[in-house]
Amino acid sequence: MVVLILLYSLVRWGSGREIVAGTVFVTIVVALGMYAAPAGGAEIFGGTVLLLLVVALAAMFRYRADLWIRQEREIRNQERVALARELHDTVAHHVSAIAVQAQAGGVVAGSQPEKAAEVLAAIESEASRTLAEMRSMVRLLREDEREAEVVAYAPQPGVADLPALARADNTPTVEVSVDDSVNGLTPPVDAALYRLAQESLTNAVRHARSATRVRIDVRREGDAVTLRVSDDGHPEPGSVPEPGFGLLGMAERADLLGGSFSAGPVPEGGWVVEAVLPVEALA
Repeated sequence: MVVLILLYSLVRWGSGREIVAGTVFVTIVVALGMYAAPAGGAEIFGGTVLLLLVVALAAMFRYRADLWIRQEREIRNQERVALARELHDTVAHHVSAIAVQAQAGGVVAGSQPEKAAEVLAAIESEASRTLAEMRSMVRLLREDEREAEVVAYAPQPGVADLPALARADNTPTVEVSVDDSVNGLTPPVDAALYRLAQESLTNAVRHARSATRVRIDVRREGDAVTLRVSDDGHPEPGSVPEPGFGLLGMAERADLLGGSFSAGPVPEGGWVVEAVLPVEALA
């Protein structure tokens, strides 16, 4: 029994070097034991089979434990990527709006004080919204399973919330058009469409040079829903845009839902982002 327990422990928890050294030691002990006590062929065969069964059992439990650890690590990595994507899509949008409003406030502060007051109010509103969303994420991360079951969290924004992104009092103006046939979407697709539109708008406001208009169109075509975000800006001459975290995150969202994603300049000028997602994509 001591030999069996030692052999099991070696294979189950030992390192590679320990397994090799321990196996040699156990083999010598078993061989000496069989030599000291005269044993026939049946006893030798039975003892060997017993030792191999113990080794196989320990290897099986070790493999299952390693597999469980790998699955946990993979889930943790997926959650980390999802959290990074969510932080980028939500917080970056509001922070970009704050930066644009601050730049506009600096321009009109001297000539139009009343306009500067409106800009400061918009900055305050965006900052409060950003803080609220970050607190919601932190609260969600800190809740344990029992508390998460009883705490009701606000639903994620979806296609119905896209008109709130429209604005006509700033440059660029933002126009939102949602087709009436876009309904009955699964929650993952509904939330993904909003995040894709939000991130595309953020990129247009931040990077589109001389853009005066950004248009967001959502329409349904059969079993798919198409999101198209376009602006009339102009890229820097001779520059080749490199995909950043925003474009990478949007492509990942579309791919996870079984859809397609494209982004780039168009011949007539401006930048176009287009995502096509299946209506009934699962989470």
